[in-house]
Amino acid sequence: MNACRKLILLHWRNNLNNAQTLFTRSYAAPPKRFYKRTSVLFNDGKYEVTLDHRKLKTPSGKLFAIKSEPLAIAVATEFDHQKEYIERAKMHLSALCFTAIDNPYNQTKTDLVNYLINYVATDTVLFQYDNEKDLHELQCNEWDPIIKWFNERYETNLKKTMDITTPQISEEDKSKISKYLMSHEEDVLHGFVFAVDTLKSLILAFATIDQRLHVDKAVALARLEEEYQSKFWGRVEWSHDLNQQESQARLAAAVLFTYVRFVIDFD
Repeated sequence: MNACRKLILLHWRNNLNNAQTLFTRSYAAPPKRFYKRTSVLFNDGKYEVTLDHRKLKTPSGKLFAIKSEPLAIAVATEFDHQKEYIERAKMHLSALCFTAIDNPYNQTKTDLVNYLINYVATDTVLFQYDNEKDLHELQCNEWDPIIKWFNERYETNLKKTMDITTPQISEEDKSKISKYLMSHEEDVLHGFVFAVDTLKSLILAFATIDQRLHVDKAVALARLEEEYQSKFWGRVEWSHDLNQQESQARLAAAVLFTYVRFVIDFD
């Protein structure tokens, strides 16, 4: 039964991701590092990053210029930490900033909100199992308090499902979540999407961005079933650890990005 549920959920998510994934980028062989030092400068009300004497530009050729000095410093630090090659795939904060500036898929604010809303019906923590006692108890103990917190925080009534059917999300709940998301600037929503795509859970992403969960705990909750199954089937240590660290790095970038943008919006 579990295998059937997993296949159906995986098929559902794959179809959703194929139709709506916003941030898939492919890179050629990593370029060699061509600069010796990085710096941040203030120009015309925004902060720019320089690589030696060259101003940093986005993949589409736009000038990298943002309102936040801490965020600019963080991006400069990512570039400064590159060794012989510039490993863009590991520069999550830079990639997120580039995406917010370039908007490569020409997504509107409404598009971004709809993408996030559509994720609720396949949210990881809303799919639980009752035919494995230990796993079910683990999910209840770890996931249910976060669902309860989300419902109280956003005045929704999301409920988990115990079978292969997807959770029923009311139009009222969708409207409340949508209204909250629409209250943010468009570039902030790119941070939300980055976090949700990382965790495969809007609920966990919201909890982390809202500082209800630490990054490492949110990733652990998103991987709860995988870690449970690994106790019986074993784990490929380098692979599992690498995936966990990658998820933590991506989520940390999303949280930092949204937090800095919140500060700017309410400053």
